[in-house]
Amino acid sequence: MNDPNGLIQWRGRYHLFYQHNPAGAFWGDIHWGHAVSDDLLRWEHLPIAMAPDPDGPDAGGCFSGCAVVDDGVVKFVYTGVDPQVCCLAAGDPDLLTWTKHPGNPVIAGPPEDLGAPGFRDHSVWREDGHWHQVIGSGIADRGGAALHYRSPDLIDWEYLGPLLSGDRAESGEMWECPDFFPLGDRHALVLSVLPEKRVHYFAGAYHEGRFSPDRYSRLDLGAEFYAPQTLVDDAGRRLMWGWLREGRTVDAQIAADWSGAMSVPRILAMTADGRLTAHPVPEIDALRGRHERFEDQALPPDEDLRLPGVEGDCLDLRVEIDPGGATEVGLRVRCAPDGSEETTITYTVTGGALSIDRRRSSLDATVERDLESGSTGLPGGTPLVQRVLIDRSVLEIFPEGGAPAGTRLYPTRADSLGISFFARGAPACLTRLDCWQMNSPPVA
Repeated sequence: MNDPNGLIQWRGRYHLFYQHNPAGAFWGDIHWGHAVSDDLLRWEHLPIAMAPDPDGPDAGGCFSGCAVVDDGVVKFVYTGVDPQVCCLAAGDPDLLTWTKHPGNPVIAGPPEDLGAPGFRDHSVWREDGHWHQVIGSGIADRGGAALHYRSPDLIDWEYLGPLLSGDRAESGEMWECPDFFPLGDRHALVLSVLPEKRVHYFAGAYHEGRFSPDRYSRLDLGAEFYAPQTLVDDAGRRLMWGWLREGRTVDAQIAADWSGAMSVPRILAMTADGRLTAHPVPEIDALRGRHERFEDQALPPDEDLRLPGVEGDCLDLRVEIDPGGATEVGLRVRCAPDGSEETTITYTVTGGALSIDRRRSSLDATVERDLESGSTGLPGGTPLVQRVLIDRSVLEIFPEGGAPAGTRLYPTRADSLGISFFARGAPACLTRLDCWQMNSPPVA
C-alpha cells in the first residue's frame, strides 16, 4: 500500500481508500484498496474499490485522488495513467461499488504551455456555488505548481491558472499529493515535494481564488512520512493520515511479504503564527495497557538513564524534560543491551531542532541508516514535552506544539527493546515520564 486516498467519514464510518498493488509487496499495477472503521482503531478490509480499466484512461493505474459528496453521492476525483489525466467515479450508498464516468477523462492533461513534469493527485472543495480543485504539477524550468480549476458539476473544468507555484531551488520541481484546506482563519496547502520526497506546507490567507502564503515549512520531519491526506470528521476535527514508506530495499519488502503502512491518524491544528501542528487522535489511548510513571529523574551530562519496566516495541511514551543548562536532551529507543542497535532522538535546546539518528538502528545492511533533522518550530530554550509512539517498525514523534516526525526502524535483534534518556553539555531533569505498553486493537 502507499498513498491514502478518498478519505471520508460517511454515515458515521471512517473510510480509508489507498493506493494498492494486489499482485505483491512492491509498487505497480495500482488499484484503490478500501478499509473501514467505526472508531479509528479496528479496521475491516473491504473489497478493492477501483481497478484499472484496460480500455479506459486509467489503464496504466488508478492513481491518487480524493472523495467529495455531490448531491448525496460520494464521488472520487482521481488520476488515471498513462498519460496522467483527471477522472471521475461515483459510489453506491455503501461505497462498495464504483462506476466510472463514461466521459472520462474529465480533464485530459495539463495546459501544454507549462511543460509540466507531472499532472496528478487532486484536492477538491466547494466554493461560491462551484467545485474547485488543485492538481499537483510543475512548470518547466521554474518549479512545482498547484494548478487551480473550477467546475459547476465535477465534469466540465475551467483552468484558472496556478493557485501557487514555486521556485525549484526552494520548493522542488514537482508537487505531488496537494491538499488545500482551511484551518482556523487561514489556509494550508500541503505538498509532497519531488525530488526531495519530503512533505512541506504553505500557510496564509485565501480569498476569492487568491492564496497568499506567508509561511513555508516542513510538515513532518521524518524520512518516511509521505503523501498525506486529510478529512474533516463529524466532530469537526481535521484528521490526517500519511503513508509511512518502507526504509528498506524492494527485495527486503518482497521477502517480508508486505510493504507500506498508514500513520496513526493525527489531529491537525494551526498556531497563531501559521505553523501546522499535530497530535495523535485520543481514540488510540484505549489501547494503553500496563503503565509506568517516573518523576524528577536526574539526567547527568553524557550518561544514559534507564528506568525499570521501560522497554518494548509497542509503546506510548509521554516525555517531559527540563533541559536546565544542557545543549541537547533526548532519548534512545529500540536499544540492544550492548548498544549494537539503537535509534537516537535528539532535541537541540537553543534552536528547537529535532533529529532522528538511525545510523545504528539496525544491523541489517538492506535498511536505510541515516540522520534526519529539522526545525520543530518551537522557540529555543523551550522544555521538551513530546509523545513517542513505537509500533514494531514504526516510530512516530510528536513534540508538543511542534512539527511531528514519522519514520521506520528495522532492528534485527529480538532484545532491541531498551529505552534510555540523556542530556549533553550540562545536567538536565526528566521531570515526568509516562510509559504505556500498547495492546493490539480487537479484530473488527
